Amino acid sequence: MKFRTEVEINESEKKLGIEDCIFSIGSCFASEMHEKFSEGQIQSLSNPFGTVFNPYSILQAVKQVYDAKEYQENDLILANDSYISLDHHSSFDSRFAHITLDKINKNIEEANQFLQNTGFVIITFGTSYIYEFLPQNRLVANCHKIPQKFFEKRFLSHQELTESIGKTIDLLLDICKDDVQILFTVSPVRHTKDGMVENQLSKSKLITAIHESVSGKENCHYLPVYEILMDDLRDYRFYKDDLIHPNSQAVQYVWEKFGNAYFSDEAKVFINENNKIMTALNHKTADDKNPKYQEFLDKINARIVAQQQKVKHKIFS
Repeated sequence: MKFRTEVEINESEKKLGIEDCIFSIGSCFASEMHEKFSEGQIQSLSNPFGTVFNPYSILQAVKQVYDAKEYQENDLILANDSYISLDHHSSFDSRFAHITLDKINKNIEEANQFLQNTGFVIITFGTSYIYEFLPQNRLVANCHKIPQKFFEKRFLSHQELTESIGKTIDLLLDICKDDVQILFTVSPVRHTKDGMVENQLSKSKLITAIHESVSGKENCHYLPVYEILMDDLRDYRFYKDDLIHPNSQAVQYVWEKFGNAYFSDEAKVFINENNKIMTALNHKTADDKNPKYQEFLDKINARIVAQQQKVKHKIFS
């Protein structure tokens, strides 16, 4: 007798190896996957523009990285005593223009170089809603707590969604490795402030646009992360206290599903050992001069050396 409906991720023909680079962009799931890759000592880069939610803004971020755009002071606005970019998350905001620009341009340069060696891209869309900044008549990625009277909120049309996704694919195919795999997901995080009905409509528009955009493209795939949380883990015990964001147990479940479908056998062993080393490194002691603790550290260091010999990139840095 079955008591739940399991949702599987289709096994990938191309497997992720221990030297592969993974680029992720978009909503919270992109950041969570990046953290998992980083803990496993796989080369990963996430959200060079900070967390972004809709397909149009993600396209703009990818385009600026593709073009290696250098932001200037006239690309910023001064609001709430900070210099901000409406293309970026508020984590880039600063009281000084040169500090904001330095953060932005360093991230773009790093992402441009990283994408040229990337074999896997994970894109997570969170919403179909977008805001237009009325003083400049342009669509923006983040409102930065500027008063709502300066913005107009609306749904992206189906054409805008599919065009944004299609152009994003084209840019990535051109800048990434020839056999790059582009994986699309929809965030299971519900945007309850939009309204429950509106959130469901927003997600459904994203899912429809993704499926239409990736149809017939061998290197583009949809990962049913949204469906795993909505149907497979259909219980509030898999959410944080806010009842909106998946908890660590849910993230780990999705991670294992993804790994079974996409990791090579070598990558599974490599990541598993690195996770064990990371757990050991987090071990605390009251006496770091204790000979037994020093012996413990020597053993951990030997394991790190053995793992480092398997890859060219620096691990446990």
